[in-house]
Amino acid sequence: MDHERRAEGTGPYLLVDGTLGEYIREFMVKPTALRHLYEIHTAPQPPLVSAVMSGEHIIELARLRDFL
Repeated sequence: MDHERRAEGTGPYLLVDGTLGEYIREFMVKPTALRHLYEIHTAPQPPLVSAVMSGEHIIELARLRDFL
């Protein structure tokens, strides 16, 4: 893909297949300027983890879980 935005399709697509912790770690190493392009779709884990987590939510969860 040469780091280009995917042109086909309208919905989310898989970048990482693993645990929530693994994805949070992958998200946190992405450049800050690009983080707004990503979100996590996962099984809800109330009260902290919703089915779809925005970049801001992921960063806050990383802080809480000490992934930094």
